[in-house]
Formats: sequence, C-alpha cells, structure tokens
Amino acid sequence: MDFQVNSEVATLQKLIIHSPDSGLGKVVPSKAQDWLFEDIVHLETMRKEEYDYYVKLLLYFLDTDKIKGKLHKIDGAADRGFFIPGHKAYFQSDKVIEFEVLLKEVLTNTAIKNQLIAAVSAIEECSYKEMEQFLTFSDLELTRLLITGMTSAGDMYFSPIPNLIFTRDIGIMINDHFLLNKPAKLARRRESLLAKYVFFNHAIFESLRSKLVEIEENDEQFLMPENEQGDKEETLEGGDVMMVAPNHLLIGISERTSVEAARQVMRKLFDKKVLTKVTLVKIPAKRDYMHIDTVFTQIKKNVWVLLASIGRAAEKHKRDLIWEELGQRNKAEELMIKQFYVENGLEKSRSFENLEDLLIDISEVDLKCKEPVKFVYSGNNVFPYGAREQWTDSCNLLVLKEGVAVGYDRNNKTSEAFENAGFEVVNVKDLLLDFEKNIKSPETLENTIILLPSAELSRARGGSHCMSLPILRASV
Repeated sequence: MDFQVNSEVATLQKLIIHSPDSGLGKVVPSKAQDWLFEDIVHLETMRKEEYDYYVKLLLYFLDTDKIKGKLHKIDGAADRGFFIPGHKAYFQSDKVIEFEVLLKEVLTNTAIKNQLIAAVSAIEECSYKEMEQFLTFSDLELTRLLITGMTSAGDMYFSPIPNLIFTRDIGIMINDHFLLNKPAKLARRRESLLAKYVFFNHAIFESLRSKLVEIEENDEQFLMPENEQGDKEETLEGGDVMMVAPNHLLIGISERTSVEAARQVMRKLFDKKVLTKVTLVKIPAKRDYMHIDTVFTQIKKNVWVLLASIGRAAEKHKRDLIWEELGQRNKAEELMIKQFYVENGLEKSRSFENLEDLLIDISEVDLKCKEPVKFVYSGNNVFPYGAREQWTDSCNLLVLKEGVAVGYDRNNKTSEAFENAGFEVVNVKDLLLDFEKNIKSPETLENTIILLPSAELSRARGGSHCMSLPILRASV
C-alpha cells in the first residue's frame, strides 16, 4: 500500500477513521473532563444522525463502489450493520479504513496479542493474571474490550478511550514518513499504545516500518524531581501537526504539544532529510484552542479558514482595549511564530509577526499560488460569533479535494463567510441524494463546503479534520 501526504488540500485517497464506539456512551458527568469531554453525548444520535453521514460521504469520494446505488438500502436497513466492523453487511473498505479493523487484524497474531495484553495491564495497572482470560476471547471481542474497556457481558476492566474518534491525534503522515504521536493527557495514553502496535505490526504498514518516527523522553527529565518533570515533558498530538507543502511542516505549541517534543520532531525530520522547513506556531495554552487545527485549517491553496482574533484582522472590542490600557496582558498568551529552514546546507530561522503573514507565505512561496490569498473568518468575524463558532469547530475542516471540505451545520455565521468567499454551502443529506440521482458527482464538485449534522459530534470537541487520519493524498 502506498503512503504519502504532502499537503492539506490535494485529493484525499485513503484515510483511517474510528466510528463512535460504546465507550462514548460510558462518559459520565463526574469523569467527563478527565476524559477530555465538556459534556456527555447521546451515542445513538451521534452515530445514526451524524457520524454515519460522514462515513457515507467519505465512501462516495474515496471508494464509490461501496456505496453508489445502495443508499436507499443502507438507510432503510433495520440495523446499522453497514457501519459496524465484524457485521456481515460491513462496508470493509481499503480506502476508508476503520482503526478497529486494523487492531483486530493485528490481534490474530498470538504473540502480539500476548504482548499487547501485558502492555495494557501495565499502563492500566490491572492484574495480568486476571487479564489472561482475554486470550480466550475472540479477536473481535478483545478488540472492543481494548477500546471500550468493557466486555460484551458488561464487565468493566478499565476506562474507555472515547477520544479515539479523533484519529488525527494518534499519528500523521509527513511526506512518506509517519509520526507516531505522544498524547499529553492520561486519558489518551492507551490510544497511543494501540496505535504503536498497529503501525509496527500490521501487514499493510510493512513498507512504512523503517519510516516510523517516534517521540522519546529526553535524558534530563529522568533526573529531575517529579514535581518539575511536567515542564520538560515531551508530548505532541496530531491536531498540532499540518503537512502544508511538500517541503513544509507546521507544528503547534499548545495545551497538548510541548516545545520540547516539537523541537525533537523537527530535528529528526531534518536529520532524515524528510523536509527542509518547519514552522512552530505557539498558540495560547487554553482549552478553547487545544490544537492549531481548532483555530485554522486550509481549504484551497489560496484559501484558509481561521479565528480572526489570532490573525492580523483581530477583533478589537472595548473590553480588550481596557485591559491593554491597564497593561494586564499576559505575554504567555500571545501568538508566537518561529520558522526553521535549511538553505544551502545551513539551518536558518526567521519569525512571522502574525498568522496571516505565515499562511500567505505558505500559499505564495511553498505552493506557488498565483491567485490572491483569501481568509474566511470564524463566525464571519462578527462578535461574539467568532469565538462561539470556533468552540464548535468552525475552523476544523477536512478537505476531500481542493476547495471541497467538510464542516459542521451549526456554525451558521461561518457558513455565511464561506458563501461570501464564493463557496456553495450544502447539506450532506441533500448532497448524497444528488450523488445517487447523478445530479452531482464527487468528481465535478468544486468550491463547496459540505455540512454535517453536528449537535452531538460538536460536544466531543473536534471536527472533521480531527476525525480523520489521511495516509494517502494525491501530490500537490
């Protein structure tokens, strides 16, 4: 299988997803924030009314034969078997790839199964003797247990990993190399472990094994007092990594990604000559920002959607001006951008004053774009909708092909901003029907923002960009 991603906007050809599993339905109010949720979700609505449409859309663009002409049958089925791995009706695509399927296939190897059970028992601090009974489980049952923490009989052994729906965070393709990420939060460490077992052991990734990049702890941290180790921790999540051009990687320094991890990744990629330019974008370490892909993503070579308050066109409100006058601005909350690049064998660096200057430079210099660079602002840059809609992922869009991207239907002002910028905004349900009736086709669609139902998905604090792990795009 081929693996290559050298942009955010070229035609998407293969990706890894994870459909909402029963672990999402186990999130309780008392644990919601520990498990990185702001609220509990209604699982069946999330699945049937929202995420299933995301899957159908992906199949139409990436693996049309799996769904073309079958929509009525799928939507009229008595159960959701088409969307459930292990079910006889499951779509089983080699282009829209379910993480659960990959893990199940890895567990067919008894030696790997033993190793993984031992590793999970260690990080979850469970009794290995008690977990030995898992060896008697079917591969499908064991896979679901490792993801949800619970057996089909209802016995709970450890917490679920409900954030696995956001597959972007477990790793990212950087040209023909793959970076295995290291999550910052305890709630996500089992995701990282399962991802390592999949990428190091699954047959489809055999050609990628020599090109896997891991994040290691630095030597100094081992010798530091425990109460000081957090300052030097090496953590990085995929929402903070964007492959924006064949030679250029963005890494966010955020609530979830440390400068130490970013520096380590940059050094490894430069040493391997994977690319020649890395830009570090430090955003405020705030929960409402989380990752750089929650505050900006690219839609076309010359079009970006972003939160205006971190760009050049920052909103100026009386409350902000008052605090500026009082001199109470915390410099740690400011945006900082530092670019490192190799030129004539020498490593150099420069800074950017603001995000928009960086994005213009990527479009014009890296992607050789001749058209004027456009910015679409969250909430149409109307107070208070910019911040309000950014919270529900107005800036977190997945590009299916250049100019065609997936967003959430609840961000009305941002949709207006896209329309003002010349995009057609369509509802996913209407578009799928048009595909079935041959009124429209993925091949001919241009400059279109496709809106997913999102009442429950948005509660999970991630958009379509977060819910995707592209492993193959056409070359930009």
